[in-house]
Amino acid sequence: MLVLFRIGFLEFSLVDLADIVIVSILFIAMYRALRNTVAVQILLGLLLLLVVSVATESMNLKAFNWILRTITDVWLIAFIILFQPEIRRVLLIVTRTRLFRLFIRQSIADTIDEVITATKELSERHTGALVVFTRTQNVKMTIDTGIPLQAKVSEELLISIFNPKSPLHDGAVVIENQILIAARCVLPLSTTTKYEGRNLGTRHRAALGISEQTDAVILVVSEETGQISLAQEGKLTVGVPFMQLKEKLSQMLNEQQISAAAAV
Repeated sequence: MLVLFRIGFLEFSLVDLADIVIVSILFIAMYRALRNTVAVQILLGLLLLLVVSVATESMNLKAFNWILRTITDVWLIAFIILFQPEIRRVLLIVTRTRLFRLFIRQSIADTIDEVITATKELSERHTGALVVFTRTQNVKMTIDTGIPLQAKVSEELLISIFNPKSPLHDGAVVIENQILIAARCVLPLSTTTKYEGRNLGTRHRAALGISEQTDAVILVVSEETGQISLAQEGKLTVGVPFMQLKEKLSQMLNEQQISAAAAV
Protein backbone atom coordinates (compact mmCIF):
# COMPACT_ATOMS: atom_id res chain seq x y z
CA MET A 1 0.00 0.00 0.00
CA LEU A 2 1.48 3.33 -1.08
CA VAL A 3 1.70 5.74 1.89
CA LEU A 4 1.53 9.39 0.82
CA PHE A 5 2.44 10.92 4.18
CA ARG A 6 2.31 10.38 7.93
CA ILE A 7 1.02 12.59 10.75
CA GLY A 8 2.27 11.10 13.97
CA PHE A 9 0.99 7.55 14.09
CA LEU A 10 -1.58 8.19 11.36
CA GLU A 11 -0.80 7.08 7.82
CA PHE A 12 -2.48 8.57 4.76
CA SER A 13 -2.36 6.21 1.80
CA LEU A 14 -3.49 6.33 -1.81
CA VAL A 15 -6.50 4.19 -0.83
CA ASP A 16 -7.50 6.78 1.79
CA LEU A 17 -7.27 9.52 -0.84
CA ALA A 18 -9.47 7.54 -3.24
CA ASP A 19 -11.95 6.89 -0.42
CA ILE A 20 -12.21 10.61 0.39
CA VAL A 21 -12.60 11.57 -3.27
CA ILE A 22 -15.39 9.04 -3.84
CA VAL A 23 -17.31 10.10 -0.73
CA SER A 24 -16.86 13.77 -1.66
CA ILE A 25 -18.20 13.18 -5.17
CA LEU A 26 -21.23 11.35 -3.75
CA PHE A 27 -22.04 14.16 -1.32
CA ILE A 28 -21.57 16.83 -3.99
CA ALA A 29 -23.85 14.94 -6.39
CA MET A 30 -26.52 14.55 -3.71
CA TYR A 31 -26.23 18.21 -2.74
CA ARG A 32 -26.68 19.34 -6.35
CA ALA A 33 -29.72 17.12 -6.78
CA LEU A 34 -31.32 18.23 -3.51
CA ARG A 35 -30.14 21.85 -3.20
CA ASN A 36 -33.56 23.31 -4.01
CA THR A 37 -35.37 21.09 -1.50
CA VAL A 38 -35.78 20.97 2.27
CA ALA A 39 -33.89 17.66 2.30
CA VAL A 40 -30.57 19.43 1.69
CA GLN A 41 -30.69 20.90 5.20
CA ILE A 42 -31.01 17.43 6.70
CA LEU A 43 -28.19 16.21 4.46
CA LEU A 44 -25.87 19.00 5.64
CA GLY A 45 -26.80 18.27 9.26
CA LEU A 46 -25.98 14.62 8.74
CA LEU A 47 -22.64 15.55 7.18
CA LEU A 48 -21.82 17.79 10.15
CA LEU A 49 -22.62 14.97 12.58
CA LEU A 50 -20.31 12.62 10.66
CA VAL A 51 -17.44 15.13 10.78
CA VAL A 52 -17.89 15.72 14.53
CA SER A 53 -18.16 11.96 15.11
CA VAL A 54 -14.83 11.35 13.36
CA ALA A 55 -13.23 14.14 15.39
CA THR A 56 -14.48 12.80 18.73
CA GLU A 57 -13.36 9.28 17.84
CA SER A 58 -9.85 10.50 17.00
CA MET A 59 -9.75 12.30 20.38
CA ASN A 60 -10.96 9.11 22.10
CA LEU A 61 -14.09 10.75 23.55
CA LYS A 62 -15.92 7.43 23.82
CA ALA A 63 -19.14 8.52 25.51
CA PHE A 64 -19.62 11.58 23.31
CA ASN A 65 -18.78 9.55 20.21
CA TRP A 66 -21.32 6.85 21.18
CA ILE A 67 -24.05 9.51 21.52
CA LEU A 68 -23.17 11.02 18.14
CA ARG A 69 -23.16 7.63 16.39
CA THR A 70 -26.57 6.84 17.88
CA ILE A 71 -27.99 10.19 16.72
CA THR A 72 -26.45 9.71 13.27
CA ASP A 73 -28.13 6.31 12.87
CA VAL A 74 -31.53 7.75 13.83
CA TRP A 75 -30.97 10.80 11.61
CA LEU A 76 -30.13 8.62 8.62
CA ILE A 77 -33.29 6.52 9.05
CA ALA A 78 -35.40 9.67 9.42
CA PHE A 79 -33.82 11.12 6.29
CA ILE A 80 -34.74 8.02 4.26
CA ILE A 81 -38.32 7.93 5.56
CA LEU A 82 -39.12 11.65 5.34
CA PHE A 83 -37.49 12.37 2.01
CA GLN A 84 -38.39 9.42 -0.20
CA PRO A 85 -39.38 11.65 -3.18
CA GLU A 86 -36.04 13.47 -3.07
CA ILE A 87 -34.10 10.20 -2.80
CA ARG A 88 -36.10 8.85 -5.74
CA ARG A 89 -35.11 11.97 -7.66
CA VAL A 90 -31.42 11.30 -7.00
CA LEU A 91 -31.76 7.70 -8.12
CA LEU A 92 -33.51 8.83 -11.31
CA ILE A 93 -30.62 11.16 -12.09
CA VAL A 94 -28.14 8.30 -11.58
CA THR A 95 -30.08 5.87 -13.79
CA ARG A 96 -30.23 8.43 -16.59
CA THR A 97 -26.48 8.81 -16.89
CA ARG A 98 -24.75 7.47 -20.01
CA LEU A 99 -22.49 5.20 -17.97
CA PHE A 100 -25.47 3.49 -16.34
CA ARG A 101 -27.19 3.12 -19.72
CA LEU A 102 -24.24 1.14 -21.10
CA PHE A 103 -25.24 -1.76 -18.85
CA ILE A 104 -29.04 -1.73 -19.21
CA ARG A 105 -29.63 -0.31 -22.66
CA GLN A 106 -31.91 -2.47 -24.79
CA SER A 107 -33.09 -1.72 -28.29
CA ILE A 108 -36.83 -1.29 -28.84
CA ALA A 109 -36.61 -0.05 -32.42
CA ASP A 110 -39.30 -2.41 -33.72
CA THR A 111 -41.62 -1.50 -30.87
CA ILE A 112 -41.27 2.22 -31.58
CA ASP A 113 -42.13 1.67 -35.24
CA GLU A 114 -45.28 -0.28 -34.34
CA VAL A 115 -46.37 2.32 -31.78
CA ILE A 116 -45.80 5.23 -34.17
CA THR A 117 -47.80 3.58 -36.94
CA ALA A 118 -50.67 2.95 -34.52
CA THR A 119 -50.39 6.48 -33.12
CA LYS A 120 -50.84 7.98 -36.60
CA GLU A 121 -54.12 6.15 -37.11
CA LEU A 122 -55.36 6.83 -33.58
CA SER A 123 -54.55 10.53 -33.97
CA GLU A 124 -56.38 10.78 -37.30
CA ARG A 125 -59.45 9.09 -35.76
CA HIS A 126 -59.27 11.29 -32.62
CA THR A 127 -59.08 8.12 -30.53
CA GLY A 128 -57.56 8.69 -27.10
CA ALA A 129 -54.50 6.65 -26.14
CA LEU A 130 -52.02 6.43 -23.29
CA VAL A 131 -48.82 4.40 -23.75
CA VAL A 132 -46.18 3.94 -21.03
CA PHE A 133 -42.66 2.87 -22.04
CA THR A 134 -40.82 1.45 -19.03
CA ARG A 135 -37.10 2.04 -18.67
CA THR A 136 -34.95 1.14 -15.67
CA GLN A 137 -37.46 1.46 -12.86
CA ASN A 138 -40.01 -1.12 -11.80
CA VAL A 139 -43.63 -0.08 -12.41
CA LYS A 140 -45.16 -3.28 -10.99
CA MET A 141 -47.67 -1.34 -8.88
CA THR A 142 -48.99 0.31 -12.03
CA ILE A 143 -49.08 -2.97 -13.94
CA ASP A 144 -51.02 -4.64 -11.12
CA THR A 145 -53.87 -2.15 -11.57
CA GLY A 146 -54.48 -3.33 -15.13
CA ILE A 147 -55.21 -6.48 -17.12
CA PRO A 148 -52.08 -8.57 -17.82
CA LEU A 149 -51.53 -9.35 -21.51
CA GLN A 150 -47.85 -10.27 -22.10
CA ALA A 151 -48.30 -9.85 -25.86
CA LYS A 152 -45.90 -8.69 -28.54
CA VAL A 153 -46.47 -5.05 -29.44
CA SER A 154 -48.16 -4.54 -32.80
CA GLU A 155 -50.05 -1.77 -34.56
CA GLU A 156 -53.20 -3.89 -34.77
CA LEU A 157 -53.13 -4.77 -31.08
CA LEU A 158 -52.78 -1.15 -29.97
CA ILE A 159 -55.56 0.07 -32.24
CA SER A 160 -57.82 -2.72 -30.98
CA ILE A 161 -57.11 -1.92 -27.33
CA PHE A 162 -57.82 1.80 -27.66
CA ASN A 163 -60.95 1.31 -29.73
CA PRO A 164 -63.69 3.09 -27.72
CA LYS A 165 -65.80 -0.09 -27.89
CA SER A 166 -63.03 -2.21 -26.38
CA PRO A 167 -63.33 -3.05 -22.66
CA LEU A 168 -59.61 -2.29 -22.33
CA HIS A 169 -59.59 1.21 -23.86
CA ASP A 170 -59.74 3.07 -20.53
CA GLY A 171 -56.42 3.64 -18.84
CA ALA A 172 -52.90 3.05 -20.12
CA VAL A 173 -50.94 0.24 -21.72
CA VAL A 174 -47.49 -0.57 -20.34
CA ILE A 175 -44.75 -1.59 -22.77
CA GLU A 176 -41.44 -3.16 -21.84
CA ASN A 177 -39.08 -3.62 -24.81
CA GLN A 178 -41.20 -5.56 -27.34
CA ILE A 179 -43.81 -6.81 -24.90
CA LEU A 180 -47.11 -5.16 -24.03
CA ILE A 181 -47.24 -6.12 -20.36
CA ALA A 182 -50.71 -4.91 -19.41
CA ALA A 183 -53.63 -2.76 -20.51
CA ARG A 184 -56.25 -0.69 -18.72
CA CYS A 185 -53.68 0.37 -16.13
CA VAL A 186 -54.51 3.18 -13.72
CA LEU A 187 -51.81 5.86 -13.47
CA PRO A 188 -51.32 8.33 -10.61
CA LEU A 189 -52.63 11.80 -11.49
CA SER A 190 -50.29 14.78 -11.35
CA THR A 191 -51.25 17.73 -9.18
CA THR A 192 -50.59 19.94 -12.22
CA THR A 193 -53.95 20.85 -13.75
CA LYS A 194 -52.90 23.51 -16.28
CA TYR A 195 -50.31 23.69 -19.01
CA GLU A 196 -49.51 26.92 -20.84
CA GLY A 197 -52.75 28.46 -19.66
CA ARG A 198 -55.10 25.63 -20.60
CA ASN A 199 -56.61 22.88 -18.51
CA LEU A 200 -55.14 19.39 -18.73
CA GLY A 201 -57.36 16.37 -19.27
CA THR A 202 -57.16 13.19 -17.25
CA ARG A 203 -54.90 11.43 -19.76
CA HIS A 204 -52.32 14.22 -19.74
CA ARG A 205 -52.38 14.50 -15.95
CA ALA A 206 -51.93 10.72 -15.70
CA ALA A 207 -48.97 10.88 -18.10
CA LEU A 208 -47.38 13.63 -16.01
CA GLY A 209 -48.11 11.75 -12.78
CA ILE A 210 -46.29 8.56 -13.73
CA SER A 211 -43.41 10.54 -15.28
CA GLU A 212 -42.95 12.42 -11.99
CA GLN A 213 -42.61 9.17 -10.04
CA THR A 214 -40.62 6.99 -12.46
CA ASP A 215 -38.22 7.33 -15.39
CA ALA A 216 -40.84 6.06 -17.86
CA VAL A 217 -41.63 7.79 -21.15
CA ILE A 218 -45.32 8.31 -21.87
CA LEU A 219 -47.07 8.94 -25.17
CA VAL A 220 -50.53 10.54 -25.17
CA VAL A 221 -53.07 10.92 -27.97
CA SER A 222 -55.80 13.45 -27.23
CA GLU A 223 -59.34 12.28 -27.87
CA GLU A 224 -60.59 15.87 -28.33
CA THR A 225 -57.92 17.25 -30.68
CA GLY A 226 -55.97 14.23 -31.90
CA GLN A 227 -52.78 15.95 -30.74
CA ILE A 228 -49.80 13.82 -29.77
CA SER A 229 -47.93 14.59 -26.54
CA LEU A 230 -44.92 13.13 -24.76
CA ALA A 231 -44.15 13.16 -21.04
CA GLN A 232 -40.86 12.50 -19.28
CA GLU A 233 -39.25 13.59 -16.03
CA GLY A 234 -42.37 15.48 -15.01
CA LYS A 235 -42.35 17.55 -18.20
CA LEU A 236 -45.01 17.53 -20.90
CA THR A 237 -44.46 18.27 -24.60
CA VAL A 238 -47.83 18.97 -26.20
CA GLY A 239 -48.56 18.95 -29.92
CA VAL A 240 -45.59 16.93 -31.16
CA PRO A 241 -45.65 16.93 -35.01
CA PHE A 242 -46.01 13.40 -36.34
CA MET A 243 -42.95 13.81 -38.56
CA GLN A 244 -40.83 14.50 -35.46
CA LEU A 245 -42.40 11.86 -33.24
CA LYS A 246 -40.00 9.02 -34.07
CA GLU A 247 -36.93 11.17 -33.49
CA LYS A 248 -38.19 12.61 -30.19
CA LEU A 249 -39.42 9.27 -28.86
CA SER A 250 -36.18 7.54 -29.87
CA GLN A 251 -34.10 10.18 -28.11
CA MET A 252 -36.16 9.85 -24.95
CA LEU A 253 -35.66 6.10 -24.95
CA ASN A 254 -31.94 6.43 -25.66
CA GLU A 255 -32.23 5.01 -29.15
CA GLN A 256 -30.91 8.02 -31.02
CA GLN A 257 -29.47 5.93 -33.83
CA ILE A 258 -32.44 3.66 -34.19
CA SER A 259 -32.32 3.47 -37.98
CA ALA A 260 -28.70 2.33 -37.99
CA ALA A 261 -29.37 -0.25 -35.30
CA ALA A 262 -32.36 -1.65 -37.17
CA ALA A 263 -30.32 -1.91 -40.35
CA VAL A 264 -27.67 -3.97 -38.58
